[in-house]
Amino acid sequence: MRKLCIALAMVAALSGCAGRQPLVSTDRLTVVEGSRELPPPVRGDLTAGDRPALIGPLDTIQVDVFNVPDLNREMQVDASGRIAMPLVGTVDARGRTAEELARTIETALHARGVRKPEVIVNIKSSVSQVVTVDGQVVEPGLYPVTNQMTLLRVIASARGLSEFARQDDVVILRTVDGRRMAGLYNIEAIRQGAYDDPPVFANDIVIVGDSPQRRLFRDLVSLSPLIAAPLIAILQ
Repeated sequence: MRKLCIALAMVAALSGCAGRQPLVSTDRLTVVEGSRELPPPVRGDLTAGDRPALIGPLDTIQVDVFNVPDLNREMQVDASGRIAMPLVGTVDARGRTAEELARTIETALHARGVRKPEVIVNIKSSVSQVVTVDGQVVEPGLYPVTNQMTLLRVIASARGLSEFARQDDVVILRTVDGRRMAGLYNIEAIRQGAYDDPPVFANDIVIVGDSPQRRLFRDLVSLSPLIAAPLIAILQ
């Protein structure tokens, strides 16, 4: 009986913060209620701001040289970030955009006697532009980054938060101009519209924290099967 009383007291403390607050309109969020129709996005809402796609190690690129078909080829950037082409030699492609690499190849070809070379480089597949997702998500791992990648989308890519995730303890680790930085975010606050869903960039590391309270609840349920149903009802 004493253990049961302690369990109930602990669950009562846990359930106090389990309720979901309803969405309300703020300066940053407009809530459409009832039968009102959510308006469609305008064209500008459907595109993200430009983020340059950078070439990295092991990416696959296509190089086309107009009027010199023998130089057209698909190639993989090596592990050190370099490519090798006839007449051009070895070129460091790491950290360059497709346009920048094309101009570099044009300069090298012009130096080798090719008149007015025109080069187009396309990134066919990228394995270097990824974000690392770790911690309390269903499927931790590496996920590709696009122009519209945000924190909530990254977590969705990782199949969502796990059973023991702590929503107010989500960290994005990022290197900015050689300096290591960290941002702390609250997933529930983002869902409530308290602030914008932050963008995520290549090489970011997203870490979702662990909730000891949720683990404690699981342990209580396993130790006290007689009160499992009401405990679950309280938390839900």
